[in-house]
Amino acid sequence: MSHSLHLLTPTTLTFPKPHSSSSFLNPFSTPYRRFPVTTAFPTLSIKASAASSDPQPSVLVSGNGTSSSAVQSQQDYASSTSIEVDAVTEAELRENGFRSTRRTKLICTIGPATAGFDQLEALAVGGMNVARLNMCHGTRDWHRAVIERVRKLNEDKGYAVAIMMDTEGSEIHMGDLGTSSVKAEDGEIWTFSVRAFGSTLPERTINVNYEGFAEDVKVGDELLVDGGMVRFEVVEKLGPDVKCKCTDPGLLLPRANLTFWRDGSLVRERNSMLPTISSKDWLDIDFGIAEGVDFIAVSFVKSAEVINHLKSYIAARSSDISVVAKIESIDSLKNLEEIILASDGAMVARGDLGAQIPLEQVPSAQQRIVQVCRQLNKPVIVASQLLESMIEYPTPTRAEVADVSEAVRQRADALMLSGESAMGQFPDKSLAVLRSVSLRIERWWREEKRHEPMLLPAIGSSFSDSISEELCISAAKMANNLEVDALFIFTKTGHMASLLSRCRPDCPIFAFTNTTSVRRRLNLQWGLIPFRVSFSDDMESNLHKTFSLLKARNLIKSGDLVIAVSDILQSIQVMNVP
Repeated sequence: MSHSLHLLTPTTLTFPKPHSSSSFLNPFSTPYRRFPVTTAFPTLSIKASAASSDPQPSVLVSGNGTSSSAVQSQQDYASSTSIEVDAVTEAELRENGFRSTRRTKLICTIGPATAGFDQLEALAVGGMNVARLNMCHGTRDWHRAVIERVRKLNEDKGYAVAIMMDTEGSEIHMGDLGTSSVKAEDGEIWTFSVRAFGSTLPERTINVNYEGFAEDVKVGDELLVDGGMVRFEVVEKLGPDVKCKCTDPGLLLPRANLTFWRDGSLVRERNSMLPTISSKDWLDIDFGIAEGVDFIAVSFVKSAEVINHLKSYIAARSSDISVVAKIESIDSLKNLEEIILASDGAMVARGDLGAQIPLEQVPSAQQRIVQVCRQLNKPVIVASQLLESMIEYPTPTRAEVADVSEAVRQRADALMLSGESAMGQFPDKSLAVLRSVSLRIERWWREEKRHEPMLLPAIGSSFSDSISEELCISAAKMANNLEVDALFIFTKTGHMASLLSRCRPDCPIFAFTNTTSVRRRLNLQWGLIPFRVSFSDDMESNLHKTFSLLKARNLIKSGDLVIAVSDILQSIQVMNVP
């Protein structure tokens, strides 16, 4: 049996006049409009209400839940509960207002340059949303100490920095160099060896982790280090040693990835036989589960089967860690859709990806990965060499700024610093560049009303999921048309918050959840400002409580126009803050 769904908008609701160049039709061009939609679920009324004449805004009443008519006073709510939000975001909201907030999230790789408590705090103040731990470097004890410092910062200073652990993977890579970096000069002869050396490596010698390396390479092959940052040509093979001549000088970093090319093609037969998750990776994953990290990024993912296997392993240990697939190989691109569907997010690891496909194909591959993630509602991170020159210099190249701008313009969820923050000389300045460029491009996008026509396909596996999708799409369109101050989403799992983020509305999204782990994970997604607050199944009660707590901290004021969405009762409301 079908019913009609009606959106009612009383004339007492106040909102700014929509911009005349909006690409959406304005449903509020008359004082009172009804929008009939044929559906197949119980009668559901969505009512937009104003607070100018009624101190208690009207609330959803539906067949699958009934609101309470008795509402406690705002003072009672404020005294009986609290609300948690990132301290830096809170300061930005107070100082500059809703629309000034940055939508693109920022990830910093933590290394020797930023592992101290003061350095971590400087990154948090600068806008770091996620701290990344690269398990290619450092011991587990070192990483545990970093995790403890980040947690202490969150607890003592009010930040909400999430933690991502990145596995090493089992691809061919260099060993430790005994120092933070070594410069390879043009024409120098270096030895790549599978020998087991002692504590000190001979001069210009690099250890390789793959025992079959000397057998697989041939004289004349081109050896690429770290995605081509340094290049060598194989000139001689002597047992377990391979003599190589440097043809493109550059900086050698410990445990950098190695690939070799022959006659213009990547030699990948051996790599394709190596397991995606090595025995060391499994030990690192156990470490991450024990430490309660928020994300695990898996290197060199070849298929969805690996992701599914890891997620089952994590679930069996009663953990809800999100799994991020790193797209950095030919196999990843071939199986892109199924990998992204299986994962909780993806990373465009452009450095290693550029070592496996022609360089000129990397930009189009990045755009495709970002679009597929957006369509499938999975957060996507653009990583590798965003501000590579700032490892040594305090100012980026103009080309790097343009590259960062393009990633923001593509509406990627997050940007990631690697060596720039891990071992660079200017980690704080690198982060400041990402932040300032993101803010400027986002503001330009809103000023130009560039509501991109990306088709967002239906992704729900149930009728309930389809309702959630339609509610979020409608809420985002209404938010743009009415130029509302903010979208509020009350979510227990974070799913509807991600659906709203997928729509990329102009206004910020206040995501309220009652779980600390969900709050931290939402830190990775575009446009979401995660709050932790206790709430009930009564939306009217939740709204009054939230309004009271936010007003008490000067984060909102009476008259602000908001759209509230909930996955508790699958509801949507338009209202002015009382």
